Amino acid sequence: MIMPRAAEKLLLPANPWFIALTLIVALMIDMVPTGRIAAMPDVLAVVLVFWGVHQPRRVGVLWAFVFGLLIDVHDGALLGQHALAYSGLSFGAITLHRRLAWFSLGAQAVQVLPLFFAAHALALVVRMLVGGMWPGWSVLLAPVFEAALWPVASMLLLAPQRRAPDRDAHRPL
Repeated sequence: MIMPRAAEKLLLPANPWFIALTLIVALMIDMVPTGRIAAMPDVLAVVLVFWGVHQPRRVGVLWAFVFGLLIDVHDGALLGQHALAYSGLSFGAITLHRRLAWFSLGAQAVQVLPLFFAAHALALVVRMLVGGMWPGWSVLLAPVFEAALWPVASMLLLAPQRRAPDRDAHRPL
C-alpha cells in the first residue's frame, strides 16, 4: 500500500493540555487590538481548522462555537456571528480531515483556502444582514493570509508529536 507523505512518520498522540494551550494562545492573539484591519488573518480560525483536521474527536464544532461566542463578546459583534462562521469552518475541517493527509503542506493550504473564504463570507453576510458596514475589499485578503499561515501552523503544532517517546543514543530525534 502506498502511504501518504504525512503518514510516513508516525506521530505521538496529541496532549490535550497542548491542544487547549494552543487554542487559548490563538484566542489571545486574536484579542490583541489591531485597529480593525480587515485583512488581518484570524489565527484562531487557523488553529481551529488545524485541530479539526488532526484531532477531530477532541476539537469539534462545539469548541468552535464556544470560541466564536468568546470572539463575538470581545469584538462587540452580533452575538453568534463568529460562532456560526467558526462552526461552519470546523465542520468543513472535520469533513476534509481524511483527505488532507494525502497532500503536501502547500497543497493542504490550497485545500483549506475555500474553507477560510466560506467562513469569512458567512460572517460578512450575517454582518451585512443586520445592517453592518462594508469592511472594504481588503477583507478578501484575510483568507489568503490564513491559508499562507497553514504550513507554519502545521509545522509548529505538530512539532511536539514528532519527538520519540523515549530518547536514547540510537534515536537522535
